[in-house]
Amino acid sequence: MTIEFATRYRQRSHIPPEPGKPYFIEKGMGDRAHLFTDMFTIYAGGEQTENTFNFFTCEGPKGDIIPAHSHPDTYEVFYITDGAVRLFVEDTEGEQYEKLLTVGDFGFVPKNCPHAYRIERHHSRIVGVAAGPGGTFERFFENLGTPTDELSPPQRPFVPDPRKFGTVPQRYDVTFLPDHQWRTGN
Repeated sequence: MTIEFATRYRQRSHIPPEPGKPYFIEKGMGDRAHLFTDMFTIYAGGEQTENTFNFFTCEGPKGDIIPAHSHPDTYEVFYITDGAVRLFVEDTEGEQYEKLLTVGDFGFVPKNCPHAYRIERHHSRIVGVAAGPGGTFERFFENLGTPTDELSPPQRPFVPDPRKFGTVPQRYDVTFLPDHQWRTGN
């Protein structure tokens, strides 16, 4: 049996809305959202951690590179549990890095560093953790994307209304970089 809570984001959630309460969530049963071709599942966020970190997964098929972006106040971790993901990162001096991450590999993106990823194999999964002085950004996924009760990535890509790109990211420490160019070769 699992307990369901009502939060300011959802009618039903397995995540308690307040900090200081232990809880457990079965695989895939966190708060889920579709964005582009991926499914994001949130297991813990700012409300539960007093805005110190969030924990989420991203699952999706082999696909295109996601839009380049940065987080002015948030550090982000990429840990691969299934498949393969190519991580693109640019440091604050402008040097670019690219690395194919496979099962068990780890990538770290400091705050203010442009980055993007591309899922290289079908059925890949990223475990993400983000933390920083500005709070957490986990609710970005369902506010730019669409909340879902499905347990798998979308059948058809969910492309947000273009007007959302100008408003939603600002609330969640996400800065899109539409003109960013990756010079790493892939």
